[in-house]
Amino acid sequence: MASKQKVMAVTEFGKPLQLIERALPELKGEEVLVKTTFAGLCHSDLHQIDGYFGSKEMPIKVGHALPFCIGHEIEGVVVAAGPDARGKVAVGESVAVYPWGGCQRCSECSVGDQNLCGRKHANDVGNGKNLFGGFSSHVVVPTYKYCFDKSGIPDGLAATYMCSGLTAYSALKKVGALPNGAKDVLILGLGGVGMQGFEMAKAMFGSPPMAADIREDALATVRAQGGLAFNPKDKDVVMQIRKASSDGNGIAAVIDFVGSDKTFALSQGVLRRGGQAIQVGLLGGSMKMPLTVLIFRALKVQGTMTGSLSECAEMLDLIRSGKVAPIPHHFRSITEINEAVEDLRAGKITGRCIFKHDWVGSDASL
Repeated sequence: MASKQKVMAVTEFGKPLQLIERALPELKGEEVLVKTTFAGLCHSDLHQIDGYFGSKEMPIKVGHALPFCIGHEIEGVVVAAGPDARGKVAVGESVAVYPWGGCQRCSECSVGDQNLCGRKHANDVGNGKNLFGGFSSHVVVPTYKYCFDKSGIPDGLAATYMCSGLTAYSALKKVGALPNGAKDVLILGLGGVGMQGFEMAKAMFGSPPMAADIREDALATVRAQGGLAFNPKDKDVVMQIRKASSDGNGIAAVIDFVGSDKTFALSQGVLRRGGQAIQVGLLGGSMKMPLTVLIFRALKVQGTMTGSLSECAEMLDLIRSGKVAPIPHHFRSITEINEAVEDLRAGKITGRCIFKHDWVGSDASL
């Protein structure tokens, strides 16, 4: 087993990641050491690098001691287990890692909602709390309970499902029963998470949902699969979407994978009475709606933050069923991470970029 860990770390906010090396710690309790094989690049990783979410009015620098590691879409192989994890996971087992560690003591954590934990803790992996994440050669997972068997899922893709997949699945579950099926849902924003949402919605609602994006290549992907696609740049886009609804009165749910002033305004325009806007994206902005409108139209606005442990297990079962097609993706070397980050900033990546951990050096060889 390797004695050293390689990390592409955030050493200065807003700057390229830097390679650092350090000794691996001794495992304790339920901890599991996973050797990373693949990791996905998520748009929220850019926020961690920059030091703020949405706008500089929401800094995340407090509580993020430099250097730290990001990359929360993690897949790898178990190489060691702490004394209380032995027999719970097997050395050599291929796993996908649930990255939302939680404090493991509060009410939310006690029912498997670690993603909603509100207490200070350092148990997340790949979220700036420590030097363990998808962009490091090894990850110390806080407990064996966060290691999910990835058998039956192609190499590399299991990593992406642990954030983009889980986030999309949890958001779709919040939609509930739909009077007109998939035609009552608009997927707003077709980046990595939004595209994942589109693919899962087909499986969960029985047919392709509506979708909107400003990129014609993303819209072409939707149309090729039989979905109705709309460009928010069109001046009459609200009318187009309402007209395409079952009765012309609008749709039941919008899942906003962008999260901006403009996308929230679009949601308001296309929802029918009693409809719901589910907010996922972290681009940043503010909601502008008179409270009387919220009441008289009986609208619901709900935020959603990744997903729970039970939802993770449900989602992986759905993936194994073969009903969810993989989203567009491509593989790059972990050594190309800074170039990939800039490509994501520039909007040059469709779907997901997945890093293969092909580190140079015997201590991090696969």
